[in-house]
Amino acid sequence: MSQHGTGQSTRGGGAVWALVITSVAGFMAALDNLVVTTALPSIREDLGGALHDLEWTVSAYTLTFAVLLMFGAALGDRFGRRRLFTIGLTVFTLASAAAAMAPGIDSLIAARAVQGVGAAIMMPLTLTLLTAAVPAERRGMAYGIWGAVNGLAVASGPLVGGTLTEHLSWQWIFWLNVPLGLALLPLARLRLAESHGTGAPLDLPGTLLASGGLFGIVYGLVRGPLDGWTGSVVLTALFAGAALLAGFVLYSTRARNPMLPMRLFRSRAFAGINAASLLMFLGMFGSIFLLSQYMQGVLGYSPTEAGLRMLPWTGMPMLVAPLAGFLSDRIGGRPVVAAGLFLQAAGLGYLAEVITADATYAAQLPGLIISGIGMALYFAPASALVMSSVVAKEQGIASGANNALREVGGALGIAVMSSIFAAQGGYESAQIFVDGLRPAVAVGAAVVALGGIAALLVPGGRTPSDPAGDDGKSLRGPATAPADTISAPAAAR
Repeated sequence: MSQHGTGQSTRGGGAVWALVITSVAGFMAALDNLVVTTALPSIREDLGGALHDLEWTVSAYTLTFAVLLMFGAALGDRFGRRRLFTIGLTVFTLASAAAAMAPGIDSLIAARAVQGVGAAIMMPLTLTLLTAAVPAERRGMAYGIWGAVNGLAVASGPLVGGTLTEHLSWQWIFWLNVPLGLALLPLARLRLAESHGTGAPLDLPGTLLASGGLFGIVYGLVRGPLDGWTGSVVLTALFAGAALLAGFVLYSTRARNPMLPMRLFRSRAFAGINAASLLMFLGMFGSIFLLSQYMQGVLGYSPTEAGLRMLPWTGMPMLVAPLAGFLSDRIGGRPVVAAGLFLQAAGLGYLAEVITADATYAAQLPGLIISGIGMALYFAPASALVMSSVVAKEQGIASGANNALREVGGALGIAVMSSIFAAQGGYESAQIFVDGLRPAVAVGAAVVALGGIAALLVPGGRTPSDPAGDDGKSLRGPATAPADTISAPAAAR
């Protein structure tokens, strides 16, 4: 289906503006995954609530974000990516203000859920809008910067949350989004070109099945460590979620215009990079969740001090990811992603060996640096592999699916590694905490290593940043698929 632009030029600074807008928006959405964790004691002191309520200030965002990502991408493909991006950004900004002004714990949880809705709409569209604005030969570097910013946001959430809470107040972890959102809204309208996907009707049955299935799985994983894995609610949620996802897969193989065509997973590139992404976030999220508590609860650092000491890990993407994007353009994404995952697995394995109740920072530093380099090498080439594994008209679908799997992987990582921690240790003393932490981080290392093996399934050779071949036909899609869906002015560089 031919797409028409808005008459807006994307020459010159258009690519730079697109990179800035999409990177900042992605940073906002990714940051809110873990930014609340170090603020929970202050939130409880101000608003009250039991441990169950505090848990939902984190999981309400994760749940709505994860289950609506693919639907958000589909809405953008159908009604215009820039249009839906601005709608999602508006919802996210308003919900952030509502969270900052929440008078009670229930209203805070509700605002966090709405935040997740806004993030689910805007996040998967950041990559498709960036792809439309940046020439194919420069996309590797653009993906590198975008990946660096998003990777930093995911990993530095506890640092940002702890610093704002310690020096200002917990409300500022939400107020931070408001000026950023207000600044981005006019820029998005003026500087981003409109683009569309296939224009196919929305797949409402598929959306309900996928959203319900993901909700059940994520809800069960979130509740498992609190209620016990054999509890009736947890088991019902997990089995119902699995059944709905199985129904979604079966439905999508037969539907005429499915939200997520199952044929995409026939591609080794698409299947491999999505499996690697899920496993990467499973190991990374779970490890950061526990290691940040270790630095505060066992080693006695304040939230800010703990975050600063994790900077060799969390800050490394800003230094290395642009180089990783450059390398992926030269030698292909597969070796860079696989090397990054194996390095992160090695770093986590090292930390699992050296962690003690009185470990020095110098002893931990090599593991943090190796993990940081590995994370940085993963982010940028992984984004390029996802976008180049499908034809241009399906990039919104691909981005939404990949981000959904990342979110599910993160929730799974926190749940699984917390369960391992609880089974082997606890909070009674520093040594008991370490007894649970070491096997949990070791499992995280093994899971990330499995992600490296999955990345090796991606076909070798240089992965193009442009999903269309030189003749304008898709490298992986049907021969009749359109080569590109960006607006005419964006294409005419």
